Amino acid sequence: MNLVDRGDGFAEFWRERHLCTLATARPDGPPHVVPVGATLDLAAGIARVITSGTSKKARLVAAAGPEGAEVALCQVDGRRWSTLEGRAVLRAEADQVADAERRYAGRYREPRPNPSRVVLEIRVTRVLGNA
Repeated sequence: MNLVDRGDGFAEFWRERHLCTLATARPDGPPHVVPVGATLDLAAGIARVITSGTSKKARLVAAAGPEGAEVALCQVDGRRWSTLEGRAVLRAEADQVADAERRYAGRYREPRPNPSRVVLEIRVTRVLGNA
């Protein structure tokens, strides 16, 4: 999905420093919703979340297999909000992790060292919101 066409306001909203929430589905159905930092590659239509490979969100995405897990990534600032829906896959390759860490540092701050870090890579399929 080309998110560049959504305009400058959308792009700026996803560059500003906001915490997000990531919703994944537990095997028994209820959502697992946690706060995360996220970055968005507008041209590629990919959002990224760095996390520990042992986290519940990483384990839920990994358990979904190579097709990935359906997720929703949301951020809100007052009346402005945006939700990105798509499929998340787990990436553990060193170059993928390093790239995601650089993107995270650009939006938030340098992440603390974490040798078990992985990336949840979300291919965006739908956008909701007013931002």
